[in-house]
Amino acid sequence: MTHASTEQDRESFVLDAMLRRQARLQPDKVFARFEDGTCWTYAQTLDEARRVAASLQRLGVRLGDPVLCWLPNGPELLRTWFGINLRGAVYVPVNTAYRGSLLERVVCDSGARVLVAHHALLERLNGIDNGALADVVVVGARPEDVPVPSGLRALGEATTLLGTDGRDWPGPERPLEPWDLQAIMYTSGTTGPSKGVLVSYRQHSSACGVVPAAPDDKYLINSPLFHGGATLPVISMLKVGGSVAIVRGFSTTDFWRVIETTGVNSCTLMGPMAPFLVRADGPKRGRHGLRRVCIAPFNKDGIAFAERFGVEVYTAYNSTEMSTPLVAHPGFAAVPGICGRPRPGVQVRIVDEFDHELPDGEAGELIVRTDDPWTMTSGYHRMPEATVAAWRNGWFHTGDAFRRTADGDYVFVDRLKDAIRRRGENVSSVEVEAEALTHPEVARAGAVGVPSEYAEEEILLAVEPAAGAQIDPRQLAEHLTGRLPYFMVPRYIRVVAELAMTPSGKVRKDVLRQQGAAGAWDREAAGMVLKRERLS
Repeated sequence: MTHASTEQDRESFVLDAMLRRQARLQPDKVFARFEDGTCWTYAQTLDEARRVAASLQRLGVRLGDPVLCWLPNGPELLRTWFGINLRGAVYVPVNTAYRGSLLERVVCDSGARVLVAHHALLERLNGIDNGALADVVVVGARPEDVPVPSGLRALGEATTLLGTDGRDWPGPERPLEPWDLQAIMYTSGTTGPSKGVLVSYRQHSSACGVVPAAPDDKYLINSPLFHGGATLPVISMLKVGGSVAIVRGFSTTDFWRVIETTGVNSCTLMGPMAPFLVRADGPKRGRHGLRRVCIAPFNKDGIAFAERFGVEVYTAYNSTEMSTPLVAHPGFAAVPGICGRPRPGVQVRIVDEFDHELPDGEAGELIVRTDDPWTMTSGYHRMPEATVAAWRNGWFHTGDAFRRTADGDYVFVDRLKDAIRRRGENVSSVEVEAEALTHPEVARAGAVGVPSEYAEEEILLAVEPAAGAQIDPRQLAEHLTGRLPYFMVPRYIRVVAELAMTPSGKVRKDVLRQQGAAGAWDREAAGMVLKRERLS
């Protein structure tokens, strides 16, 4: 017997059904506000998404097909994301900073035949393997004005993606189910390349429902929508009938102006955002519209933010693979590193390297599982070995070290896996090292995270010269700037005569972390400050 969900199940978890329900119940309520002042009601949002869904079907996109979306925050991204899912296809967002081998990995591994992309990004497709890609829908320019590699067909957004009236579109071939794949979201690799996380509709919806949300909530989306941390509040507001204000990104100087002009009352502050705002000018306590803020990770600046601006603060722990297993609701014990307690339906343990549970106060790896099916990732796209390793013994292994207090609170200690967290982005040390080794004067390389003056980490790269070579740190940084996303270019570079190695021939990362950044060449002090490219 084949199980089928009810329409009520779908309206709780599936984007298509949630959007149709809100457009039926409150068609004229504004769902999305954009930076240029454009507003979409629920009815308009459904119409925009249906146009894209119908157009994708005309392009030959089938139920379950992956579709790449390479766009900055804005109406084009929202309609594309929602349209992909209304078609019954799989949303595959691409980081707009990706280039070179990282971009090639996502394009090829996804298996997507269709890409929707901002025109200014498309030159990066030249010189890489484009896998199964065939059609490129160009956003923001005429397709004939954009150089795309031979073999790819460039299509105009107006005539292709928006060229079909979606009001008569009948919908996908069958009702979408909560366990259907909604997205493949690529997250930083640790011991290898970036992994495509398989995200079901139920996982995405469950992850956003852990903090109470109400129809009068207006949520600011100021992080890129190719990250789960930004997509979750969009789903949350859609689920409860609230609204979102989508801006291109976070700006310390513009933050409070954006709060005032958009009328939002809730937001998420990731990484260094709260520290930046605490150190900058801002409104007096209570003289602004914010009432609830999620701060992650939570540290002393989170405490200072809550006290200075008089807002209700909470925090949580999550990753692309999970559905927010730990939450610290407003009124929690505000100590640095706290992530809260397991939400209902989630089981967590802190274990040693053999998965044996450790007592309170002792640090070990956090492992997680849920009571309900499809509320966590089913695995990694085309990576069965990595899936089995992550899910060994029936628990998802986070790769993060935690300790539990006697009161039952879970506190983040450190990362066990070889990854770096910089300003809201996960960075694979393996991928940084691989690009460093493309420089002809580098024989060996090791990248680690070192403490940042704001929050999370900065990247330190230690390199050993090839025989007879001399490495100029600035020249190496310039080399990496052309090959890596801006957020992966190391801030600190240390040139050493010989790197400490393990008996098995691996760089001793513990030695690099212990040495820290003291005495290393500092890219930012040298005037090389890199920022995300703003796409117009």
